Amino acid sequence: MASGPNEGAQASNNLRSFFTVPLPIKRLFDKFPLTTYPANDLPQRSPSRRHDNQLFVFSDPTNARRGRPSYNPQCLKWQAYLKFVGIDFEITPSNNHASPTGALPFLLPAVPAAGASNAIPSHKLQKWAIEQVHCEEEQQLHLRFEVYAALIDSRIRNAWLYMLYLDSENFDAVARRLYVTPSTTNSLVRAALALELQQAARDELLKTSQYIDVADLEANAGDAFAALSALLGEDDHFFGRSDPGLFDASVFAYTHLILEEGMGWKQNRLAQLLREHTNLVQHRERLLRFF
Repeated sequence: MASGPNEGAQASNNLRSFFTVPLPIKRLFDKFPLTTYPANDLPQRSPSRRHDNQLFVFSDPTNARRGRPSYNPQCLKWQAYLKFVGIDFEITPSNNHASPTGALPFLLPAVPAAGASNAIPSHKLQKWAIEQVHCEEEQQLHLRFEVYAALIDSRIRNAWLYMLYLDSENFDAVARRLYVTPSTTNSLVRAALALELQQAARDELLKTSQYIDVADLEANAGDAFAALSALLGEDDHFFGRSDPGLFDASVFAYTHLILEEGMGWKQNRLAQLLREHTNLVQHRERLLRFF
């Protein structure tokens, strides 16, 4: 049935009313007009046209410019490995919040792979390095690699976590200075972050034990150092390599930071245990020359 002129006019009025902004909201937008802002620029330290690989690690600006070792074992492991296999890169100070995966390190390659994500997380760095310089994958060459790597990732790392985060003197002198103070100027946020770091370390240690036994942690680390010393023997590098590789970098990441006086340790039982093995100390000194 056809509609009359009055019905058509009414429909038109209803349509206009549907798209008309209600008067109270219109007044609000008249006072605060909607504005579309341009996209944020990339940080200056992440230029859109990069000429060098950029490795994002825990560091401070001065040491980063000088290419000095990171104060974080995980970061230092990959920083050292890339150096050992001959890949050039620049160090960029960063933190976990800036990482695409929520953890450091990560690398922005000078020439990103086609169709791939720009950032390369730590668990893909070895594969990327092998593709760049055609170096070896040590895990395939040495059957004992994973066994001895477990000593580093469990026994030595656990003792490190306690020494850095749960020893109160070391936490205030080292961890608070390196991880907490630079993150914010807000005292409440600093206090919360400090508690968070200590609780995370405590939770990690309690995954494998019902309670935290300091003497047991130190004894296990001492046994791990003895095993690594026996593995190294009189060789310059682990597994008889002519050049240092990933396993050397994994050991160096802890031995360097444990022995580094610039860390500011107040209590350092791990250094005492490590110095019982002269070849491990010399191994650290040889690899430090790369920096």
